[in-house]
Amino acid sequence: MSALVWIEQYNGQALSSSWEALGKAKQLFPDGPVTAVVFGEAIDDVVAAAFHYGADRVVKADDPTLAAYRCEPYVALLVNVVEALEPEVVLASATTAGRELFAGAALDLDAGLLADVTELKLDDGWLEAVRPVLGGKVMSVETVIGDGAQFATLRARAFQALAPDTSRSGDVIEVTPVLTEAAIATKIESVADTSGQISLTDANIVVAGGRGVGGENGFDPVRELADVLGAAVGASRAAVDAGWIVYEHQVGQTGKVVAPDLYIAAGISGAIQHQAGIRAAKVIVAINTDADAPIFKLATYGIVGDLFEVLPALTDAFKRKLG
Repeated sequence: MSALVWIEQYNGQALSSSWEALGKAKQLFPDGPVTAVVFGEAIDDVVAAAFHYGADRVVKADDPTLAAYRCEPYVALLVNVVEALEPEVVLASATTAGRELFAGAALDLDAGLLADVTELKLDDGWLEAVRPVLGGKVMSVETVIGDGAQFATLRARAFQALAPDTSRSGDVIEVTPVLTEAAIATKIESVADTSGQISLTDANIVVAGGRGVGGENGFDPVRELADVLGAAVGASRAAVDAGWIVYEHQVGQTGKVVAPDLYIAAGISGAIQHQAGIRAAKVIVAINTDADAPIFKLATYGIVGDLFEVLPALTDAFKRKLG
């Protein structure tokens, strides 16, 4: 049996969660072959890193039409690769792009897809996965039954990447795009620069603000604490809907699902949709003036107090502790 793993990259930098998916593939198929799939432009460094993180071989498509992720060219090319190599299992990280890409490819191939899984194993050749449903209150056990490749997207930080071995290398299979630029309906007109920001899905620590911050300036103490901790800044849907912070910071069922070591929720009541996005966090600290806020039922530690007093105090304490 064999596996394919799509390595998501941007500007020549692979997502760490893609290495987690590759590590899981190697665990499922220790004797291989496990093939990494890398699409993009100027991606030689990512190709080399794929071998370091466990790939036995790499399928490489280096072309300007693939420089940034777009559904149409990526789906068409991934379908071609799967049809040519006929892997039993195809894995990727459950990012926004990963979910869209695998939904399209699985549909075109009439294949089964397990989405956003937190556990994965093989049972007599069939994938069996565990994934949270109903806002994370229930864990569903699902399996794929049918012919052809079995697709699965893996929740970030639910699996472990292999320790990189820089001595590893292997065969590179070069392929060309299926669609020309003229045949691609989607065009990228601009890209927002978020350099210097820590990715929510990759962050070990997240400091998030909600309705309780009271406005755009209310995120200032949230950002100050995040800067001291080297954390990502998150937000509830209420704060995003109010226009106090942009959507890319939204955590929850309609935003990003996170799994940090530490999640600090300031002024967030804890609606079920938000709880669904943070249940995988190892430690949750809730700060709220309402002692009956739902977030306290999920929190590891709770502080009943004013976030504008608590956050600056925490920031000062961490500055002293961390130097």
